[in-house]
Amino acid sequence: MARAKIYDMIEKAGPLLSSLAVLSLFALSLSGRASLISAERNSASLQAEQKKAVKTSESQTPNDPQMQKVLGRMVAADVARPTTVEDVRRAYLFYPKLSGSPEHVFRIADREIPGPAGNIRVRIYTPSATTGLPIFVFFHGGGFVAGSIDTYDTPLRSVSNGCECIVVSVAYRLAPENKYPAAPEDAYAATRWVAEHGSELGGDADRIAVGGDGAGGNLAAVVTLMARDNNAPRLIFQVLIYPTLDASTLRPVWWEETNAPTVTRELKNEILSYYLPVTGNLRDPHVAPLHAENLKHLPKALVISYEDNPMHDEGDEYATRLRQDGVVTRVSFYPDTIHGFFLMAGELDAGRKCVGEIASALRDAFKSTKQALQ
Repeated sequence: MARAKIYDMIEKAGPLLSSLAVLSLFALSLSGRASLISAERNSASLQAEQKKAVKTSESQTPNDPQMQKVLGRMVAADVARPTTVEDVRRAYLFYPKLSGSPEHVFRIADREIPGPAGNIRVRIYTPSATTGLPIFVFFHGGGFVAGSIDTYDTPLRSVSNGCECIVVSVAYRLAPENKYPAAPEDAYAATRWVAEHGSELGGDADRIAVGGDGAGGNLAAVVTLMARDNNAPRLIFQVLIYPTLDASTLRPVWWEETNAPTVTRELKNEILSYYLPVTGNLRDPHVAPLHAENLKHLPKALVISYEDNPMHDEGDEYATRLRQDGVVTRVSFYPDTIHGFFLMAGELDAGRKCVGEIASALRDAFKSTKQALQ
């Protein structure tokens, strides 16, 4: 569609053409495709220069036998290399088939909590009858357009049991039905509600962490910025699983990928055109946390990344900036896997290890905080 093409031009042409491209969005509604043609002509030379930097890379398909089997199932289910919102949504309906058998959890409850535009659905996992448990607020992935609390049910059961913490999984509003800032507004509102009602849940409001994968990792990072800037709630840890931290695809790594089975430059640009409103700012820290002025006074972090991941550079840069601003940060790297492997613990050793690592990191963070408060 025309808007998607224009957003793609914004990314390819760089900041110098951003104003022209945004203006063309308005002109398009007034004068049809003429403005789009004009924008394409004006950006052609810069696009040509950008394409000179494109490198021919080897296939990004991991060689791990387990991963090969998973990719075969994805191809058979027609969910590999999604290119549209509908494709992404179909993929996130398929991924739970790779999550394995769900563990028993002491109590699981679905409820609705108040949000900025109506109620927000959450699913609350409680591993035992013990009170005063720490709380992990989780935001699912799916490129801001897909995913659900049902998609992530199996791994979050394991995290809750493994960490011995309450997990609150948040069903924030999705695009394109609800554009930015709907998702971060819901994510922050849910986190504040958890902090205010922690004891009601049987939890400890002084020990709250946030986390998510992909787009959910973006929301977790954004929520930490919101919480810091609004002085509430107090968060002690963040888990960023292959997070989306920059709205731009100008980094060379995005131009090197040629056969990524899940996330591609074209898909990211397509989704961005649905997530952001016409006047969206690609450098807004609540869109792209990498553009935050500073990352001081944020909670300790675990950043999880994987090989041949176009967002790997973003995660590394964010981790470096966190450390530079005094935030204790650990980066964990997983080779020979793909985007979404957190959801694939039933088929991949990497997925099982990731779930276990997250539970262990949260358990350590919650324990050290409890000791410091005593």
